[in-house]
Amino acid sequence: MNILVTGSNGQLGSEIKDIAIYYPNFKFFFMDLPELDICKSIQLEVFFNDKNINTVINCAAYTAVDQAEEDAEIAEQVNAKGVLNLVNALKKVDGKLIHISTDYVFDGTSFLPYQESDPVSPIGIYGKTKRAGELAVINSDIDSILIRTSWLYSAFGNNFVKTMLKLGYERDELGVIFDQVGTPTNAGDLAKTCLDILLGKNSANISMKGKIYHYSNEGVTSWYDFATAIMEFGSLDCKVRPIETKDYPTPAKRPHYSVLNKSKIKTDFNIEIPYWRDSLDKCIEKLKSK
Repeated sequence: MNILVTGSNGQLGSEIKDIAIYYPNFKFFFMDLPELDICKSIQLEVFFNDKNINTVINCAAYTAVDQAEEDAEIAEQVNAKGVLNLVNALKKVDGKLIHISTDYVFDGTSFLPYQESDPVSPIGIYGKTKRAGELAVINSDIDSILIRTSWLYSAFGNNFVKTMLKLGYERDELGVIFDQVGTPTNAGDLAKTCLDILLGKNSANISMKGKIYHYSNEGVTSWYDFATAIMEFGSLDCKVRPIETKDYPTPAKRPHYSVLNKSKIKTDFNIEIPYWRDSLDKCIEKLKSK
């Protein structure tokens, strides 16, 4: 299996790179800008032919949620057009795709964990462009799995955990939003899940025809509680103070509730998902060892 991992310098791509050695049956091609641009269809097709690519894990995305409100055209190119280019390239080689999407396709007005079949209603440019990318996958006839995730963090790249650790060293007190609820996702856990799915480790009989799955770590928390746990595991004395969303205005509106129901992915692939605090602890220990 010749696997192209797009967006390989991002959080998820870096975590896949970190564990690739444990999957010797796969030949990986880790690509990111400027070497490979998924928005350039001809460049993609040339790369596919040259490397005999038959599988893609698409980690490439425009993820700057607030900046997307101003850069709507660029976000659309990456999150929608780029995905369509990957789909078209895979059609020509009868290939497989794992595409990563987001909880931002929901509006956050629910009070129950979102299931894959629930209606989508994105409330910002980021969510809308990611939904357009989802439709490019869903409406194709290639072998594909779409995985929605939430609150992604990693020992690599820029993310909430690393920002909180940095600020925790620099400040005595921080205000963090308490009225947005969801579940953090350790990108390392998601990376392993993606590769195990491709390996058919637990479920060789599951079809990959346009399936949608939800994946985050287990449990539910707020950004405030998440930040408090980061200070705890980071052994920092910084006090975290709860604030409301209205006290921290941002260009893009955030979903107030984005907990994902993971029953389907756990059942179909026979996986156990770690509790969010346990995965956070491991990530911070990994950062401490760097």
